This record gives sequence, C-alpha cells and structure tokens, in this order.
Amino acid sequence: MLGKLHHVAIICSDYRAAKEFYVEKLGLPLTREVYRPERRDYILTLLAGDVEVELFIVENPPQRVTNPEARGLRHLAFHVEDIEPVVAWLGGMGIETEPVRVDPFTNKRMTFFRDPDGLPLELHE
Repeated sequence: MLGKLHHVAIICSDYRAAKEFYVEKLGLPLTREVYRPERRDYILTLLAGDVEVELFIVENPPQRVTNPEARGLRHLAFHVEDIEPVVAWLGGMGIETEPVRVDPFTNKRMTFFRDPDGLPLELHE
C-alpha cells in the first residue's frame, strides 16, 4: 500500500538562514518557493534525491523540546558514498560535524551536524 517516502517537512525560523543553509551550502535544488501572506510564511520545496524536503519558514516557532529525544521527528539522514570528503566540504563552509563513528547496526560510518535551527542532520554511508 505505501510506497517510497514522498517528502519531509521542516519548520524553520529564519528565511535567509534556512535558504542559505539548505540551498546554497548543502546544494539541495529549489523546485518551488511560495509566500503565503495569510499565514505570513514561506514554503520552499527542495529535492534530496527523489525525496522532497519542504521548509516551512514561520515567525517565532516554538523551540525544539529536547535534543533529539522529543516525540516525533528525531533527525534526517542523508546517504553519502564516502563520508570523509563530505565532512571536509561541510567544514569548509563552517558547518561543524561530530566525530565520524560506526553505526553499530549497519556497520557504516556516520556523523551528525545541525541546521541553523539546531535540527540534527546525519550523514550515513
């Protein structure tokens, strides 16, 4: 009944910071941008492979409750073929990553970094 994942939606607090981070730094292609005056928010639709990432940019959204163990979305993971060059690429843009470690379940290398609002993002081989 259910097919592949269609999209993931992220609430962001700063239009410029979110667009710079996800589009300019991470290089996710922007496929649609809509401003909704009745809600005073933006929706940016990006592509991560064949999955859409929707950024909802709203004024003063509530803070994330805990890090990252609140009920709901824990983190987003991006697949990479080789983690080291991606970590170096992120570092070159001033994006800090945690030390690379091995996922005990998949035996693949992984690390985490954060978006401008503190959402945990993962790189996973």
